[in-house]
Amino acid sequence: MPSPNLVFIMSDDHAAHAISAYGSKVNQTPHLDRLAQDGVRMDATYSTNSICSPSRASILTGTYSHINGVASIYTDIDYRVPTFAEVLHGAGYQTALFGKWHLGERPESAPRHFDSWQVFPGQGDYVDPLMIGPDGAQTVGGYATDIVTDQSIDWLRQRDPDRPFLLLVHHKAPHRPWVPDEKHKELYPVGSIPEPSTLFDDYSTRSRAVRSVRMSVADDLGAEELGEELPEELRGPENRTERMRWKYQRYLRDYLQCVQSIDDNVGRLLDVLESEGLAEDTVVVYTSDQGFFLGDHGWFDKRLMFDESLQMPMLIRWPGRIPAGSTCDAMVTNVDFAATFLDMTGMDAAGVMPTSQGRSFLPLLRGEEVADWPDAMYYRYWEHDDPNHHAPAHYGVRTKEFKLIHYYGAGLGVPGSSEQLSEPEWELYDLLKDPEELVNVADHPSYADIRTALTKRLADLQQHYQDIPYAGPTTPHPHWPWAS
Repeated sequence: MPSPNLVFIMSDDHAAHAISAYGSKVNQTPHLDRLAQDGVRMDATYSTNSICSPSRASILTGTYSHINGVASIYTDIDYRVPTFAEVLHGAGYQTALFGKWHLGERPESAPRHFDSWQVFPGQGDYVDPLMIGPDGAQTVGGYATDIVTDQSIDWLRQRDPDRPFLLLVHHKAPHRPWVPDEKHKELYPVGSIPEPSTLFDDYSTRSRAVRSVRMSVADDLGAEELGEELPEELRGPENRTERMRWKYQRYLRDYLQCVQSIDDNVGRLLDVLESEGLAEDTVVVYTSDQGFFLGDHGWFDKRLMFDESLQMPMLIRWPGRIPAGSTCDAMVTNVDFAATFLDMTGMDAAGVMPTSQGRSFLPLLRGEEVADWPDAMYYRYWEHDDPNHHAPAHYGVRTKEFKLIHYYGAGLGVPGSSEQLSEPEWELYDLLKDPEELVNVADHPSYADIRTALTKRLADLQQHYQDIPYAGPTTPHPHWPWAS
């Protein structure tokens, strides 16, 4: 049977709850919904380190941050472990990458194993962006999401039709600062967007670490990101409620308008695959590098282990191989992507990517029962007390029923982390009784046995993934390139 083509579309900071196939209450995404209608909607896909560069490195290599060395946005990929693109390229696949890279711009960290590539330096610009490729840098006129799609379509039409291909379509949207395409600027007007139920979360039972983050829509989103100065009458602590609502409407308006361009361009790409006769033989995957807080708990950004940040959207279409209109609630992570993509092409990741820590979830996509599939996932955020958001370093375990988080409060020398130490703290959430994660029950006597069991499960997962638990601020991690 011929090897399938693979089109992997990834956006940046696109929360699952801003996709109508996931039940969004704030927007409509008809073209992304096409993927869900024609394939599978993954309902429990999680990022193992909810921040751009680390998640992208984990996706490419099938490894956790402590293995691939990309623990923060201040670290570049150094190819210490192979990528699935490298394996497919070596197996004869045509390969291309267009859009966001965010894994370094030095020659040592530039994209490898792609026949053609054009990427934005850093986060890139929405309008008339600079793009870097094998032949240098150039400014490309137009809107970034359209440009990335245009480049992808052009490459598809010029490829060798006799060889399978891997195409990475990596949009910068909807990363902030949000600059919508002009044609979408009338969508989702101020005052029309429903507020999340947790917009005014008071963090009353939460750890000090969480209460100290600087991700408040009301207090930390500025005019440079909203594109509009806050009216004088909304300033001051006494006006925080109205200020929150004022900023939330403008934040979501711009964010959702940027998402709309992604949806339009996914539709364009799907139409081209059909017109070129490629739809039946091509796996199409849509995801984001992590989730995002859309005013949930009063926050924007990501980083924390709360589900709005932790969950990644994932929609997969493969005609004839994946049942149309299906869903999958098995827990998978971005570390599993590489093994799954390789399995789709007939390769076993264990044989061709021996460093891979992931597991193919292709059997789950086919609707098969996998008796020993993991019922818990491990998370670790390393960029402690970063200069902009002050999110604490932490790790944790999520099961279907519970989430246990340890804020250990140390940077451990990770680039971009603060040397400031904070007192270790724990949070525990009963996800069945408290799906919005509002009540920390870590110290509640009735949860003592559950906490003990989850603490052991956490330690088991750390051992399984060869991660080292926090042992004090002067104990470096042996895998890190900066530890020596």
